[in-house]
Amino acid sequence: MSVLDLLVERIRDVDAIAGEDVPSPCVSICRMNAQTQLCEGCLRTLDEIAAWGRMDDATKREVWQAIGERLARKDPS
Repeated sequence: MSVLDLLVERIRDVDAIAGEDVPSPCVSICRMNAQTQLCEGCLRTLDEIAAWGRMDDATKREVWQAIGERLARKDPS
């Protein structure tokens, strides 16, 4: 399973849970892309990664939504 496939699966999982803690998108591939300024593993910005632990669940869901949008731009299918 590719990293992108894993993220898509995890986005579906986050969409399915309500009232529970929102899981981190981290997939333990922590490498920043110099061009996109996004982590190559989870597609978050450095600011999103740094703030994750202080975010409320609504804000974490917004980050997951942004990841989904980034995935859609990245994957032409």
